Amino acid sequence: MGQNRHVGPEPSSDDVPRPWPGAWHDALYGSGGFYRSAPPARHFATSAQGIPGGGEVLAAAVAELAHRHGCTRVVDVGAGGGELLAAVHEIDPELALVGVDVVDRAPPGTGMPWLVSPGGAALPDGLAGPGRTLAVGHEWLDVVPCPVVERDASGSWREVLVRRDGVEVLGPAVAGDDLGWLERWVPEDVARAEVGLPRDRAAADLLARLGDGVLLLVDYGHEREARPPGGSLTGYRDGRQVAPVPDGSCDVTAHVALDSLVDGLRGEGRRVELTSQRDALADLLPGADAPVPHELARSRPTAYLRALARRAALGALSAPGGLGDFGWVTVVVPPPGGAAQ
Repeated sequence: MGQNRHVGPEPSSDDVPRPWPGAWHDALYGSGGFYRSAPPARHFATSAQGIPGGGEVLAAAVAELAHRHGCTRVVDVGAGGGELLAAVHEIDPELALVGVDVVDRAPPGTGMPWLVSPGGAALPDGLAGPGRTLAVGHEWLDVVPCPVVERDASGSWREVLVRRDGVEVLGPAVAGDDLGWLERWVPEDVARAEVGLPRDRAAADLLARLGDGVLLLVDYGHEREARPPGGSLTGYRDGRQVAPVPDGSCDVTAHVALDSLVDGLRGEGRRVELTSQRDALADLLPGADAPVPHELARSRPTAYLRALARRAALGALSAPGGLGDFGWVTVVVPPPGGAAQ
């Protein structure tokens, strides 16, 4: 049974149970949606914001990834308050930057171009641009709404319907592409799951708009043999994990099926890689975890303290059981007639 399933009063005519994707989308991106009312940074920390020095470390890795593949432009999809892009600008002012989110929250004084998105899987026009582009979806796919399903007493998959107050009921049997996805990607011991097809399709859409360049998708996730048996749908408000109630009062999120995502992004000429954030940072920022020389404290005390802070931030972003376990999916698309770098 789902964690939100409980007996409540009969629903009113304007609050009947409906499939999770529509309720989820409205709760986050509708006119009174969570992401329209307050910057995400007020409610939860990410690698890009909320961890002292973390944004600088992540930005350094993004800038290095762009340079490594000859990218002159970085587009951040689900940019929040533009924290990551602002940090990238500090590291390399020569990179052209574009933010994408449901509200224009471009950092003041940067003159940064910003594209307003419909939210979720829907992307705005204008993502393509001059130069080879690195498109970043940092904790974007986990808030792309998708079907929530649960096995009934016979073991068959049924769609979960939800009221605005979070009360759930089982709906119709799952069929078609959703059922095919479940049969391929979810083992038999899992009783409740989120169907990853909308995330797979959203990522493929972003990649198609990119043309040649690099796509980087970073999120909490899992692979087939480690799917959470009760699903991963949850909510966050004011820095605390809460029940995922789709009334606009909290973030609603679910982990990403990383193996399915990777499979859907493969194509001729592309190089697709899945690694942990821990290993990705070690590759992109070699030596960044080296001990800070003590003599620097005497000769340059301010630089010493900054170096200590960066090393601590790298440790937080690489920690096992935490942010270090984030999945990094990188897709390198070569220019016409070229080979993936």
